[in-house]
Amino acid sequence: MPKKARQQQLVQIIEENPFITDQELTRRLKVSIQTIRLDRMELGIPELRERMKLMAERSYDQVRSLPLHEVIGEIVDLQLDKSGISIFEIREEHVFSRTGIARGHHVFAQANSLAVAVINDEIALTFSADIRFIRSVHLGEKCIAKAYVRPSSGQKGKARVEVFTYVGEEMVFQGNFVIYRSTGEDRHEGGNHHENRH
Repeated sequence: MPKKARQQQLVQIIEENPFITDQELTRRLKVSIQTIRLDRMELGIPELRERMKLMAERSYDQVRSLPLHEVIGEIVDLQLDKSGISIFEIREEHVFSRTGIARGHHVFAQANSLAVAVINDEIALTFSADIRFIRSVHLGEKCIAKAYVRPSSGQKGKARVEVFTYVGEEMVFQGNFVIYRSTGEDRHEGGNHHENRH
């Protein structure tokens, strides 16, 4: 592939998926990692870590439903009641020591906390979750979770959130969450009674 065509393709791939790694780009474009790095430098495209930092610094809605430190993963994009994206890197403490495979509850926790974070409400609680682990996630992989708030017909006080988690281009987890929101009526949850304070 001529250099110009390759660089145009590189720009397009990164625009579609800003979280793509140089290693994944080498596989997609069938060139060496040095070529990818040189292309990025020539085009003025920062490395993945820099791109993530830039996305995190862009102005986006603030989480209302829980403290930011309680979100599993780093939120890089959030539009309340619409969509959100978070990134979670699998480290030593998240995996089974013998296999290097991530414990499922960490992958679930990232998706679940993003589903709650995307709700524009003071109190949001998971009511139910229908989840599917599509493939194992391994030490060192970056999980990119994307949440979308869907219309929920006839469910007053509840929101439906779909979350898809990817490693690179590959989907590894899918979840359909129903989230209780406190707006508009009183809530009962686990024996606690939350008064509506609006």
